[in-house]
Amino acid sequence: MSSDDAYSSFLDQANQDTSASKATTKTKTASTKAVDTEIPVGLQNVDQYYTSEADEPFEPVSLRWDGNNMPSENELADLIGHDSEVSSMSTEEFDPRGQYKDVLQAVEKAGDGKSRIFRIGHGQTRIEYYVIGLDKEKRRVVGLKAKAVES
Repeated sequence: MSSDDAYSSFLDQANQDTSASKATTKTKTASTKAVDTEIPVGLQNVDQYYTSEADEPFEPVSLRWDGNNMPSENELADLIGHDSEVSSMSTEEFDPRGQYKDVLQAVEKAGDGKSRIFRIGHGQTRIEYYVIGLDKEKRRVVGLKAKAVES
């Protein structure tokens, strides 16, 4: 076989479609339930992004809640349909530079004037942050959530 034939054969193999022979892998998206009731207007207009490796927008949260107090970590996990790591955090831990004041104010205004922050783990690097308040009148938890990637 001449070197030209060998080179031509090499190019033919290099240009073959190999996608059919590769095993496909599915990436699990980090997502939890966030809405099952009417979203307060003040939360629909928040245009802010959570800064991480993904820079995702804050999305509204509005979930039915029959409790008289803010949900605990375990209660929130049940409410959003998450079966893994949920922890609460302080405002200072969530927003050490004060860049999410608008998010906190919108949540407090939509609820009873207080907010609580939860960190929802999805593996080692994917996280959701829930900033929630309690709307006792309409019996719901309201707030904003953002997805983050932290490696």
